[in-house]
Amino acid sequence: MSDPRISVRHAGAGDGRLLRAIRLESLADTPDAYGTTYEESVTWSRARWRTVAAKWNYYLAECDGAVVGMASGGYNDSHPGTHWLFGMYVTPSARGTGVAAQLVDAISEWARGDGARSLYLHVTDSVARARAFYEKMGFRLNGESIKMGRDPSLTLVTMVRALD
Repeated sequence: MSDPRISVRHAGAGDGRLLRAIRLESLADTPDAYGTTYEESVTWSRARWRTVAAKWNYYLAECDGAVVGMASGGYNDSHPGTHWLFGMYVTPSARGTGVAAQLVDAISEWARGDGARSLYLHVTDSVARARAFYEKMGFRLNGESIKMGRDPSLTLVTMVRALD
């Protein structure tokens, strides 16, 4: 059951500071899970964060006025015509509250609204907690795996969830 104090909304241009804070927290908390690093992202300008918040497809989860999670949806040039869940994170104090499921639901609704019948994601095979959560949400391994671009010692496995 989800916490009624939690809301998920699409990020906008005015959310650059909030997105920066939760994204940097995610990179510090679980660095192996993301294609960028804390060291890289912390150097981004305020203008770049505003642009990311305005133009990328980010969703923010909030509880009592504080951002407690994020996720983004988009397309993967390596898999034309597919819709993807990217960069999901929930702050440790909000784990187990339904925030993660609400973020997956928000990205799933975006994908459905864009005509998708499936939602894909990559998860680092070393982050077992995330993979178990995605399996609980109905994602299944599709047999594909790739090396992470920024760190080839990390393997990303591909998972897919039917949306119909």
